Amino acid sequence: MKIMLLSAATGGGHLRAAHAVEQYIREHTDHEVVSVDTLKAIGKPLDKTVCGSYLFMAKKTPKLFGRLYKDTNKQNHFSDLVPRLCKLFSGKLMKSVEEEKPDAIITTHPFAAEMVGALKKDGHITCPLICVVTDYGPHRAYIVDQVDAYITASDHMLPGMTAFGAPQSKVHPFGIPVHEVFFAPGDREGFLREQELDPGLPTLLFMAGSFGVSNIISLYRELEATDVKMQIIVITGRNKKLYEAFETELAAGSKLPTRLVYFTNEVEKYMHASDLLVTKPGGLTVSEALACNLPMAVFDAIPGQEEDNADFLASHGMGIRLKKDGDFAAEISGLIKDKDQLLTMRKSCEKFDKSQSIPQMLELIQELTGDAERQDSL
Repeated sequence: MKIMLLSAATGGGHLRAAHAVEQYIREHTDHEVVSVDTLKAIGKPLDKTVCGSYLFMAKKTPKLFGRLYKDTNKQNHFSDLVPRLCKLFSGKLMKSVEEEKPDAIITTHPFAAEMVGALKKDGHITCPLICVVTDYGPHRAYIVDQVDAYITASDHMLPGMTAFGAPQSKVHPFGIPVHEVFFAPGDREGFLREQELDPGLPTLLFMAGSFGVSNIISLYRELEATDVKMQIIVITGRNKKLYEAFETELAAGSKLPTRLVYFTNEVEKYMHASDLLVTKPGGLTVSEALACNLPMAVFDAIPGQEEDNADFLASHGMGIRLKKDGDFAAEISGLIKDKDQLLTMRKSCEKFDKSQSIPQMLELIQELTGDAERQDSL
């Protein structure tokens, strides 16, 4: 069986989910798999416009982004704009589909689902379409009549999905796909020693690449001013300006043992070694942390899907929401000191076990394509 993965780079989460599925298929099955960036396949101008607009609004005008998110989540003329535009561009995606001739298509971005749905509706594609929703709240843009199955983060999304028109029988709460490494705890003590940190100290992980420089430095200083014993790992991602600012900060001296990390492909090791994660609540970051059974303190949520993600964590006892006008240092230090609460949060993360998301999805695809029946008859 040949499986086609369609995603887009409006935020890294859609691509990370697709890559997790692709890697699992390559390492554990005999299926063929091909991964395509939907917007790039259609054309660089569209990809640059859509991705650039998303990044600009999410970072520079989050309130406007939130209004657009909410408006497109309502049944109105504005919400119909995305399907109309996707149908307009779907013909250009057809070339990639014709070249690959997949037996099934998995999308991890709503635009890709809309485009494939339009092609299915017109009879150009007949294979099953599986749509992965990569956040913890449903959005109308994901709902397409021609979708054969929706993969959601958990069963709490079922009422919202059906309210938007998705048949209950098509909604499968397998969990958002993440790489296997996040489910496999390594040698925590050995890794911390490797990082010149103390395995006996509570470890706070900052995934800070999306934060403003002055903002995150200020929060770090607030933590320094507390009397709580802890150590901190700061991952700045490819935010060079933030990394250099932290280098300057640490060179001036810090009473908190701190490990500064630029971009890393081993974020799971830092998550497994930590007791609490401070981060923005992106869908894949949340899913990866949950796979590591790592409690979260989230803030600076972009209005829209990140707020849904933050609310999900808080309502299920796996994280807390930090208010912009709240006492950041008091809330974080209070959590670090309250070992019982942290343990309770970690146990809630453990109960939320979505380690079988990708295998369950592949079993479902075999059912939809009839591949399972063919295998049984051999």
